[in-house]
Amino acid sequence: MSKHSNSLKNKYWFGGLCMLCAALMLLSFFAEQVGGPFKIVASFTVIPMQQGVNQVGIWLHEFSENFKTMKSVQAENEKLQEELDMLMAENSALQQEKYELERLRELYKLDMNYAEYEKIGAHVIGCDSGNWFSMFTIDKGSLDGVRVDMNVIAGNGLVGIVTETGPTWATVRSVIDDSSNVSAMVLSTSDRCIVNGDLTLINDGKLSFEQMENNDNTVVIGDQVVTSHISDKYLQGILIGYIREVSVDSNNLTRSGYITPAVDFKNLQEVLVITETKEDVKNKTNANENVN
Repeated sequence: MSKHSNSLKNKYWFGGLCMLCAALMLLSFFAEQVGGPFKIVASFTVIPMQQGVNQVGIWLHEFSENFKTMKSVQAENEKLQEELDMLMAENSALQQEKYELERLRELYKLDMNYAEYEKIGAHVIGCDSGNWFSMFTIDKGSLDGVRVDMNVIAGNGLVGIVTETGPTWATVRSVIDDSSNVSAMVLSTSDRCIVNGDLTLINDGKLSFEQMENNDNTVVIGDQVVTSHISDKYLQGILIGYIREVSVDSNNLTRSGYITPAVDFKNLQEVLVITETKEDVKNKTNANENVN
């Protein structure tokens, strides 16, 4: 069927409806003026149709108003959702700033605890697979003065030591790594020991120590364990952790046990790098002795 025939058909329908409406209007007019049979016919035809048209009109008006209301509510909801998303983003940013401020305060406090050493701050930008920061990368390198064997601290004490550097990065091996061995001592008694890294133990929140002399010195739970003065790479007096367990070995000559680390090795984000090595300190000491 062509478009022309469809157009003619639509015109016929429209014309027929117009004629029907005109007839009904005339019938309604004559029914009001003449009465009698016309009024009876109108009561069965025109009036019900008028009522129907009125109902349709009312329904269309209510539908239109409800549609407008729905669109208004939808627009308001979208606006409120945008405001909520913005507030949530701002709240998230404020929370991050709050946590970062707390971490920086801890670093500042740590900096003051070891004020005798020059330091540089760095962010952790990568680590080996796993839940623990046994080996990780920081965003400071040789261009910032970072060198191999520099000590790294965070939290309340020793994190580890720099093992490799690039121009803008450095790799740090922490004291919890399986290959780590730190010469340490109990601060209260000066009893020396070796603190060993062990990733299987750190899951329980502890490190092991060994080769502590079994003497009359009393070592108790909570005693601080720090880096020893005889360590060849670690600077003296940096807190490693706290005595957790101690027992006499089967040879009855030495003691061993476990310590609780002073650093949270699961959530490292910022660290401080002490910008002088143990070798630098030795050379400085020797130079001063030669001058004297």
